[in-house]
Amino acid sequence: MAGAPLTQPGLCRDCGARPPAGGGGRCPVCASPRVIRHPELFDLAIAHLDCDAFYAAIEKRDDPALLDKPVIVGGGKRGVVATCCYIARLRGVHSAMPMYRALQACPDAVVLRPNMAKYQAVGGAVRALMRDLTPAVEPLSIDEAYMDLRARHDSGAESAAEALAGLARTIERDLGVSASIGLSFNKFLAKLASDLDKPRSFSVIGREECRAFLRPLPVKRIWGVGPALAAKLARDGINTIGQLQDRDEGELIALYGAMGRRLAHFARGEDEREVSSRGKRKSVSAETTFETDTGAVDELASTLRHLCTRVAGHMARSGVAGQAVVLKLKSADFRTRTRTASLAHPTARADVLYRAGIKLLKREADGTLFRLIGIGAARLCGPEAADPPDMLDSAGP
Repeated sequence: MAGAPLTQPGLCRDCGARPPAGGGGRCPVCASPRVIRHPELFDLAIAHLDCDAFYAAIEKRDDPALLDKPVIVGGGKRGVVATCCYIARLRGVHSAMPMYRALQACPDAVVLRPNMAKYQAVGGAVRALMRDLTPAVEPLSIDEAYMDLRARHDSGAESAAEALAGLARTIERDLGVSASIGLSFNKFLAKLASDLDKPRSFSVIGREECRAFLRPLPVKRIWGVGPALAAKLARDGINTIGQLQDRDEGELIALYGAMGRRLAHFARGEDEREVSSRGKRKSVSAETTFETDTGAVDELASTLRHLCTRVAGHMARSGVAGQAVVLKLKSADFRTRTRTASLAHPTARADVLYRAGIKLLKREADGTLFRLIGIGAARLCGPEAADPPDMLDSAGP
């Protein structure tokens, strides 16, 4: 943690040296001030790595003229913010904010359309560097993942902390983007740590300090506590994690069911989830935001057809099929409708997706103006059982 006493074990994030306990605040080898100190620094091995303002960082890397400017990556004036740089964040911009609000907060921002192919290539390179350290990598998104380095630690190789600091240096040097790292003894605390001091952070939460560290934090810092649950907890007089610590687990279960058990354990810094490198993708989807709100069935259907083709392409490349179709519509007032239809057989075909999707769409086409439409395949499975021969024909979507 920041401000750790100089008597604690240390690691220089810039050169990898181990400054001796009792030394100065700077690295004695390279004079860097970026020295981590923590009593459990070399004993912990569960990590969360998250690249900093990933899309915007790549755009700034590729165009140095953008370095000192607020950059927003998103879908134009009618879309939402995919990500933004830290300069824009200081102006009040954040991910998922409607673009018009972002531009009100930061009118001088440079707005760029997402280049997903470029971002995925860099994300894949980051993932490959993680897997060079350990096969136990659990991706959460294109630019973040959990890592379990216990096997490396047990083998007598360099500590997890040293390996992670080296990984951050390699990502920055070779890929031109920075990453923040959280190190702890479980996933919940590792992810919490990685968010503490972004960007370019390396934060540690140990066993001895975790309950005291968690106690003053708001309940929304617990994984799984969204606005609705936070509001319910507040109505019950629970606003901080410390107030959860003071409640009996049985009482929390009686009040909140299965979530009460999770709240009780996470509030004490307990998380038994393993880092899983075998996580399965749950859905494949595509969506688009219209330049002008529309309720015209022909326009909605035409866009839906195009999206189904995109989804089918993603499924073919991923080697999956879907057993359900999910339609997403967002109205002009930002209300979202989600409708699902099960399929008789799994499919990876655009025409099958479209036939199911258009039925759902026609039920919702009641004159409402929509700003966004999306379609997805859910309940994914392997392609073996998909599209039996009697379903095959030469017709396109």
